[in-house]
This record gives sequence, structure tokens and C-alpha cells, in this order.
Amino acid sequence: MSMTTTNESPMVPQWEQPEDAQMTWMQDRMHFPYPISRLDDDFIRYALTHSLNTVHEMYHVPTRMHARRFWTYHYMSSVPLDLSPEEMQAMGSRAEQASREAVANLSDRWENDWLPTIKGHLAHFQTFDLRGASDGDLIAHLDDAVQRMQQIWTIHFEVGMPAYLAMSLFEEFYRELFSDQSAFRPYQLIQGFENRTVASGTALWHLSRKVAASTMLRDTFVLYPPHGVIPALESFPEGHDFLIEFHAFLNEFGKRGETWGLNYPSWIEDPTPVIKTIRDYLNNSGHDPERDQQQLAGEREQLIAEARAALAHYPEAVRGQFEFLLHAAQVGIVLSEDHGYWIDFQSMYEFRRIFMEIGRRFASAGVLTAADDVFHLSLDEIRDTARYLPRLDRRQLVATRRAEMEHYSAMTPPPFVGAPPSAPPSDDPGSRTMNKFFGGPPPASEDPDVLMGAAGSPGVVRGPARVITDIADAARLQPGDIMVTATTAPPWTPLFATAAAVVTDTGGVLSHCAVVAREYRIPAVVGTGFATQAIADGQIVEVDGERGIVRIVRDA
Repeated sequence: MSMTTTNESPMVPQWEQPEDAQMTWMQDRMHFPYPISRLDDDFIRYALTHSLNTVHEMYHVPTRMHARRFWTYHYMSSVPLDLSPEEMQAMGSRAEQASREAVANLSDRWENDWLPTIKGHLAHFQTFDLRGASDGDLIAHLDDAVQRMQQIWTIHFEVGMPAYLAMSLFEEFYRELFSDQSAFRPYQLIQGFENRTVASGTALWHLSRKVAASTMLRDTFVLYPPHGVIPALESFPEGHDFLIEFHAFLNEFGKRGETWGLNYPSWIEDPTPVIKTIRDYLNNSGHDPERDQQQLAGEREQLIAEARAALAHYPEAVRGQFEFLLHAAQVGIVLSEDHGYWIDFQSMYEFRRIFMEIGRRFASAGVLTAADDVFHLSLDEIRDTARYLPRLDRRQLVATRRAEMEHYSAMTPPPFVGAPPSAPPSDDPGSRTMNKFFGGPPPASEDPDVLMGAAGSPGVVRGPARVITDIADAARLQPGDIMVTATTAPPWTPLFATAAAVVTDTGGVLSHCAVVAREYRIPAVVGTGFATQAIADGQIVEVDGERGIVRIVRDA
């Protein structure tokens, strides 16, 4: 459904600042495809956007980012600095030098600087007594946590930018050397490495094998609805023993929600997605992540050896550049997942816990109906509510904001608002990297049954489309289905073991979906723009991940 007025003219946002109307605003569907809460909007502005601009300044990037919430959806705008041509050229030279140093030092800084700093912040959150703190101390802890989250998310972008740049630079250098090979060949030289996302999927697979080996455990997972599995397991000794391992898994890998943001409960709070995945794995005996990982690693080492042999007679400078970029890209692809594990999910889980405790107290005081209503308040409103508790009743305000999000969730907001996009994207390495991550506009198709996108992972597969709107909807995904969705986040990774292929509205060849699809050896076409609207659930589609083409073969 298009977001239009009754006379079919486009809706115009309510501009916060007059100058906003002169800026180009793009909806970030890759990270926030759904309406965001009022608190998530504050978090994006005070933590994500603030941190991103800090890193842009650090790496001498000549743009600054801005964030707004239009129709409850997240939009962003990249504004170039007002610089003379001479200043822009000088900044470009500084940016190139800073990027080269960051790529060269990725591994060392992660192990010796960034990761210890993140763990220090997490330890601070984990040792604070949320339940025992006074109301005043809790709000003071919140204010401290906002500052810490800015520091944590600065590390997020400080790691992420050179990690993806390293992968992009290696891919471009490899294709210069071996122009006759597949576009996916350079990515095969950085595949098959252990990371926290892979470890999560492997650990979940091992849990499913324990269930598969026991008649009582298997019957419990198959016969009970997902919400009834844990109570059923608690009723017999073998189930109780399994729950010890299950909760150990959640403690390590369950501090994540459906997607980015504070508004989504973690797997620890609601383990239903994990239970559903284990049940799916029971019917997918052909998938073995450890075997698949070994095959990927073996193929990687063989291709590296072949590339080195082909370069044996090249000048030493060329071979040295190849080795430098290969190592940097291999580190980069691991950190692209690991920094998400520690920051996007571990730290966000701890931050969410603070708000849930505040929400619990507000609900007990009668100013909210439920604890999670707190996510519909702004940071300032939370502080004021705590200061005047219980005199500020927020229940009607929350009801209005919930209704607003529900209303707009059924609509498709425009991809751009404000000034129309005009200038073509820059052709510097950083801009090319971002285009490979976010993806660009999909090529036009003259055939209504053909969708064009970016080639994400090679292979051709035909099967029934399963349009998945959110991870709670993933129970409908069956082995052999083509998963069609707006975007995927790391918690969606186990679904790649069930799907035969993946099609997304957003993303490029370096997006999370494309990277994970290649690790799972399934075709992927990403960045189609509107596959979730053009493809009906159950239609038979053919996915050509090498060419970036999705063809609707016939109706269900």
C-alpha cells in the first residue's frame, strides 16, 4: 500500500527544522524496515548517528549523517561538508591515509583495544544491581549508560568501516589481477572462517542433534506448541538436563532480538524463535554446519594456493599487496560478524535491561500499563516521569503512539523524501564499499515477472516463495522454500539452513544476507527494492544468484 493522501498526492513529512526540507532523506530499510518506537528514534540519534559522525570525523569522511523519524519510520540524510575544492582534496588525502592505517591495524586494535573496551562496558552493566538500585540511582545509571553506548557505538563504526573497506579493496584488487574469473571468486578466498555468528549456528545445531537422538526430547519439540515446550521439558529428568544446556546457549548467544533496536525482546526473554529453529533442524538432517565449514575452508585454501601460484612471477610489490589485502579482508569478514555480536546484541541487551527495569517500576506505579510501554517514551519523558513519579500518567500517550505505529505499519513509506537525489555517488573506495553494503537502485526490468537485484550468492534454485515479514513469521518457512524478506539480521542466520535461497528488498554483495548466504552455499539476490510486494506467498520462483535475477515462474 502506497503512502499517499486521499487525492493521491505524496504525503509531506512534518519537518523538525526548516532546512530539513532541502535535504535528501532515505529510508533505511536495511536496518529498520519496520516502524521504530519513540525511544529507538532517540537511541538512533543520540548513539548511532552521534557515533557515526564521530568516526566520520576520525577517518576524515567529508559528510555528516542526520536522522529523522517520518511516519514512524527511520530516515537518514548524508550531508557533505561545505568545503572548497582544495579543502576537499586535502581531506581526501587524509581519509586515504587514515583508512590505510585502519585496515592494516584491524586485528591488533580489535584484540588489544576495541574488544577489551567493549567487555569493560558490558561488565559495568552486568554488575550494576538494577533491582536493588533506588529510583535516583537507576536514572543516574541510565544517563551513564547513554554515554557508554555512544562510546561502544563509536567502536562499532570505527571497526566496521575499515572491515568492509578491506573486503571491498581485496575484491577489486583480485578482479584486476584475475579479470576472467567469477565475480564471486574473491569472496571464496575469505570464506569459511569461524566467527560468533557461525558459532551460534553450530551450537544451535548441536542442541538439535541432542533432541534428535532422544525419543522423549524429540516428541516434546514436535508435539507441543513452541510456547509449551519449556514447561513440558521441565516435567521429566532428561528434559530438565537438556534445559541446562539450552539456557547455557541462551546465555551465550541469546542476547539478541529479531532485528536492530531496543524494542524487540531478546531470545532470553522469548526463546520461541530458538525452539522453532531446533524443530526445523529436526527435519533437515542434510545440514551439518561443521562439515560445511570444513568444506568452505578447504576450498578457500585451495583457491588461495592457486592464486599464489598464478602470481609467482609477478613483481614482489604486487604479491605483497595481494597478501596484505587478503589478510585484511579475512580479518574484516570475521569482524563484520563479531563486532555485531558484541555491540549490536550484547550491549543492546544490557541497555534494554535498564529500560525494562524502569518500565517495570513505571507499571507498578500505574503510569504505564506494561513494562515494555517504556519504549514508546523519549529519554526526556522517561527522566521526567521518574522525577515526578507517580504524578505523570503516560498511559494515554503510549496508547496513542502504539496506535500510530500500528497504523503506519500497514503502509509503504516513500524511499526518499525532501530534495530528490541528484548527485551521482562518489567513486572513491569508501563510497564504493558503502554501495556494496547498502546496495544501489535495482536495474529496471521490462518483464513484470522478472525482478532485478544485486548478485548476492551464486547458484540457481527454483521453489515456492515464502514471504517472511518478521522472524516470528518464520515458522512457515519449510525446507526447499525461497525466503523473501525485506532484510535479514544476524538472529535470522539459522533460517539460512532451511531456505533453499534468499531474496531481499535491500542490501548489496557485502550485506549481512549476502555474506551469510555464501557461507551457507545457497543462492541469494539482494537489493531488489520491492520483492516482498511483487512476489506473492506460495508462488514458484527461480532465483539466479550469479546474475541477480528473480523470475516468477507460476502462481501457487
